[in-house]
Order: sequence, then structure tokens, then C-alpha cells
Amino acid sequence: MPLFPSARSVAFGACFAGLLALSVPCAPAATPARPNLVFILTDNQGAWTLGCYGNPDIRTPHIDRLAGEGVRFTRALSSNPVCSPTRATFLTGLIPSQHGLQTPVAPAIMMGPRAFNTLAEFTSLGEILRDAGYMCGLSGKWHLGDNLRPSEGFSFWITKPEGSTQEFYDVPVIENGAVRNEPGYTTDLWTRKGVEFIEANRDRPFFLYLAYNGPYSLGPLMMNRARNRHAAAYRDHRFKSFPVDAMHPWQHHNKQFHNQQAAMERLAAETSGVDDGVGEIMATLKRLGLDENTLVVYSADQGWMGGQNGIWGMGDHTRPFGAHELMMQVPLIFRQPGRVRAGITSDLLVSNYDFLPSVLGQLGLGDRMPAKPRSPGRDFSGALRDAPPAWDNVIFYEMEDTRAIRTDAWKYVARHPSGPFELYDMRADPRERFNLYGQPGTEPPRAELAARLDTFFATHADPRFDRWKGGRDAARLTTP
Repeated sequence: MPLFPSARSVAFGACFAGLLALSVPCAPAATPARPNLVFILTDNQGAWTLGCYGNPDIRTPHIDRLAGEGVRFTRALSSNPVCSPTRATFLTGLIPSQHGLQTPVAPAIMMGPRAFNTLAEFTSLGEILRDAGYMCGLSGKWHLGDNLRPSEGFSFWITKPEGSTQEFYDVPVIENGAVRNEPGYTTDLWTRKGVEFIEANRDRPFFLYLAYNGPYSLGPLMMNRARNRHAAAYRDHRFKSFPVDAMHPWQHHNKQFHNQQAAMERLAAETSGVDDGVGEIMATLKRLGLDENTLVVYSADQGWMGGQNGIWGMGDHTRPFGAHELMMQVPLIFRQPGRVRAGITSDLLVSNYDFLPSVLGQLGLGDRMPAKPRSPGRDFSGALRDAPPAWDNVIFYEMEDTRAIRTDAWKYVARHPSGPFELYDMRADPRERFNLYGQPGTEPPRAELAARLDTFFATHADPRFDRWKGGRDAARLTTP
């Protein structure tokens, strides 16, 4: 059943709208017809956890409706399996070995005397839209450094001091440049603040980056009972979508969550909690008459596995680091009535480094795509309309010593300097159960894929951050 804002939430938002309009600095005038952008990004969410991607257990009616009214990409893959690198890639169009973030940003970079903005040298989405006359607001997780101070074109800014999530209740948040305690449900907080930002900027072009830190699905909170309105519905539910399987020998973290009912229930409840927020945002756009002039995009920073192939978590939770399809696959949905086709699925192989050029293309701002460093990203916005783009179905992935190339037919995974290596026939073996590396007859595709992988990174990687050639990780401090 659709969820609409309660009278309390509407009144709360209206009360703050005037104050926010005064507190947010004025931006240059922009063409009124310029579409607004709402980018909803979740934390550690595999596409398979959503109803519109086939999940039979977890209720996500608002996200499913979003997909039904727009374009849903069935093969959207992240270029890295952890949050800081992937969020940087979404905002800059650069791969980790270009922007330098290949692991989660260290706490000292986020808060304290040595904190700094890791994207400072690059031009990101918020800056591009600010310069095009948009008001830009962040509500939710940042995890890209110097969390106390608004940056990258954002003037409205509420976030959290940490990158990881210990719980969703009674936790610290950053608002108005100070840390305070939020006693309530932070998933609802990010939604409420997003609604306030939309209400305050309804009469000008705006960009809302609604960056949920849910459903998260990691850490000790997974064994805590959910407390949101969905908790009771999932209690003792028999989940068909979480495989109960023997643990993979490469599993390094998260061993305590394997085959655990409590962890499944918590993931389901937090996923439905995020879905509630999507419903609130969509109801707000409709109530304010902004529905048709707002491009809404829903995605996740990276994929996540919940027992498939005996693995729980993301690519940095195995040793060696993993490149399994479900660690890479993210939901990706675009919706705007009249400007994005409705009820369409696209099977293009796309990456999160394709996001920035595609969003700018859809907004009519493709000429503002940064030229340096040159993004490997491609503009797939034609697929949102009636102009399918010429497309090479290939994406690339990296996590420190691990790199991969995925094509229509194959996936090749290389680890520097001496392996282990993997090769999968993705048409015959989509679950990646049979590693064909070294098997007779596979030499030609393996050699071709290895050459394409090397050429891609030789073309795009910044020597400062090329881990295969001794480069450093900008996500960690190098001095004491």
C-alpha cells in the first residue's frame, strides 16, 4: 500500500521550510524548465534484495513502483566493492585508480585536525549542478572526508561522522556544523531532511543527494532485532531468497551471519525501511507538483551477498578480495514521467562510472562533463528515451590487488602479482560455480580479456594511485 507523509511529517517540513529558504545561500538564476535531480543511494544493497529484481520475500512496493514507472537496468555493476570508492565514482565518473580511493576513507580523514575532502582536486556532480544554477543538498552518508564541512557544491548538509553503521537509533549525526545525538531512526531522519530540502527549494532547480546508510547489512547490528515498523512482519519469516549453504573457504569476515535467521530478518526490515523513505520522497514531489520535472535515480554504492555461493557480504570480506557478480550488481532505476520511458528494462552492461555522463546527458548538461581527468564513463541516457546508444557491453572492476573485466560472455579476474586467477563463462555458468582458468580450450578468451584489462587500466589509471604499479591509496593517511 502506498505510504504518504503523515500529518505530523508534513507539518514539521512546512515549519522548517521558511527557515531553510533563508539559511541556504542564493544560487545563480537558472532556466525554470531545467529538471530537478533526486539521487537516492543506499549502502551495501544487492539488486537481488528488491522485489522489482525478483526478490519474493522483502517488501519494497515504492521502489518497485519506481521501476515500473521508469527504466530498470538489469546489469548495472559497481567498479569496486566498498563504499568510499564507489560513492566517489558515482560523483566524479572516475574509477578508483583515478580518484585514488580504493578502500573506505579512514576515520581521521573524516573528523579531526587532519580531516580533508578527498574529492577536492576533482570536479564532481554537486559542483557541476551548482554552477548550472542548482541548489544542492546532502542528506545522509558522506564518507568522503571532512564530514563536518559542506563541500563539492552542497550548501544544505546533514550527515554522519562515521562511515560504518553501528546502529540506526541513538547515534551521532552532523547538522549545522556540529555533532549531535539523534535518538530516533536515522533512515527516517535522512528522509525527513530530504523532504525539508525539497520543500525549501521547490521554486528553483535542485539536486538532492539522499544517501541512506541503510540497509547496510554488516556488523554487530545484524544480530540485533529490528525496531522499525516492519520488524514484526519479518519475525520468523521463512526466507527463500537467502540460500542456506556451506561457507565458502574464502570467507574472511561476517562468518557469524551465515545462515542466521536474525541477520536475514534485520536486512529485510532495513530494506523495507528505506523503501518507506522512497515512498515519502515520491509523495512529496507529487504533492508539490514537481513529479514530472524531477529525474529520480535509485541505486546502491555496491552489491552484497546473503549466502549465495556460501558468501555473506562484499568483495572486501573475502580473502582474496572477491569479484563475484552479486558483489558487483547494484540496482539502477531512472524515473521521470514524459522524459524517461516507463516500464522498461535495459540489459546493457553499465557501471557506476557511466552514471555521471549519463545523468548529465539526461539533464541536458552533457557539455559540462569534466574533461580532465578523462572519465572512462559512457553516456547511456539514450536508453532512457527512444534512442538506444551504440554500446560495448563491457565493464571493469578493481579492489586494490584485484581487477576484473566482465563482458557479455565472460568474466576474467586477475590478482597482482601471482593470482589466484578466475575465468567464468557467464552464459553457461551465471552463478560462477566453475572456474575455467587454466582449462584446455580457454586460452584465446583468457588472453583477449587479459589484454583488454591491461589496456583499460594503462589508459585510465593515475600512476599515483595505480596499485599494480606501487601507487598509494588516497583513502588512508600516509603520515602519523
